[in-house]
Amino acid sequence: MGSMGFGLNLDTTGLGLNQGLNVQQTVNTLVAAAKETEQPLVDEQNTYASQESAIKNINSLIGSLETSVQALQDPLGGLAATTANSSNTNVLTATTTAGAATGSHTVVVNSLATTSSYDTAALASGSTTFATGQFTLQAGSGSPVTITVDSTNDTLDTLASYINSQNYGVSASVITDASGSRLALVSSASGAPGDLTISGNTTGLTFNKTETGSNSSITVDGVPLNTTSNTVTGVIPSVTLQLTGTSANPVALTVGSDTQQGSTAINNFVSAYNSLIQAVNAQFTYTQGASSQPPLISDVALTQVQQRLYSDVNYAISGNNGINSLASLGITMQSDGTLQVDSSKLNAALSSDPGSVQNVFQQSSGANGFAINFGNDLMSLTNPATGPLYIDLQGIQQNERFIQNDINEFQTRLAQQQQLWLKEYAQVNSTLQTLPLMLQQIEGQLGTLGSSSTSTPSSTGS
Repeated sequence: MGSMGFGLNLDTTGLGLNQGLNVQQTVNTLVAAAKETEQPLVDEQNTYASQESAIKNINSLIGSLETSVQALQDPLGGLAATTANSSNTNVLTATTTAGAATGSHTVVVNSLATTSSYDTAALASGSTTFATGQFTLQAGSGSPVTITVDSTNDTLDTLASYINSQNYGVSASVITDASGSRLALVSSASGAPGDLTISGNTTGLTFNKTETGSNSSITVDGVPLNTTSNTVTGVIPSVTLQLTGTSANPVALTVGSDTQQGSTAINNFVSAYNSLIQAVNAQFTYTQGASSQPPLISDVALTQVQQRLYSDVNYAISGNNGINSLASLGITMQSDGTLQVDSSKLNAALSSDPGSVQNVFQQSSGANGFAINFGNDLMSLTNPATGPLYIDLQGIQQNERFIQNDINEFQTRLAQQQQLWLKEYAQVNSTLQTLPLMLQQIEGQLGTLGSSSTSTPSSTGS
């Protein structure tokens, strides 16, 4: 009989036999599968984060609107701004500050205030020495001072430096031209109070008076005045006159409303309001078929804010010469809730009746003016304790913390499970790596048994 073989033929390709098991890859696959159960938590957290970001952006826009409304509330702000116009700017210009009364004035400038000055005869240069000695310097009716010239300050450069260090009420400098160098002294004060007098000179310098300090001579609305400076304040309340020349002819000075500043303040409000309304509208815009919708599309608190803004912007007072609302100034609401400004109508109101324009925003007797009413509402909207969006934000942030805690706990458990899987599959891998040897041993044993069972026993003849 032929021999009969006997053994096991196991296909271990898919079981990791012979080559073992990739433990890290296997565990990574398990971890990735487990993380799929975490995704709903992550998605919910992302939704809350989007809501938080949207609310913070809208709160920021409300803050910008509040700033623009405060500017409209300011009794000394843009709505109260005035400007002064001169009929002859070669003689007179003027500026105004808050509180200047509108009206017309007549100004005659007979003479300008001058500033007293001296110079010396020319020397070869600023470093040329001259004879020592002393001289007396007096400014106006002030106390005279004696200036001593010695070896430390017997050049124009060193004497100028010395005088400037002593605060004598004069400014000293060295002027150099084709004729040489001269010491120049200019009074620190203009007009008669700063008129300089130099006497008792025993130095090698020769002093020449180049300008006498004198006051200006002007007439304002028929009242003659002398001023020590060509910048005149206090004569017309909240108006500063700048004298630039003289003229026997009167100069007409008109103080009126500064329509540009008033228009800017109102347009800044409109711009801030429109930015806010557009951001709110964007949150309530539903897009058919979109994979996601705005994060605050169903937010009740934002709806409250929108309704209050619409109510406030349509607020009106009574009377006030017919200027009682935004619409009366040419500011109207569009179909999307934003405002549009008719600049011609607004500027006409600012020019013809600036007082009523200011009053419609700032009225404090009876019904509050528009800006005061709006400002009060904005204060309640931005109150961190009671503002609807702030309360909404607190709830969202609390939910974010809860979700984050759940995610942290999940990740902690997963990290523990990952370590357990690494340990378990490492043991499996170890087992898989020993199986080939075990199979060889088994096959060898089975092969031995097969050989024994097929061998032919010997026979004997008689």
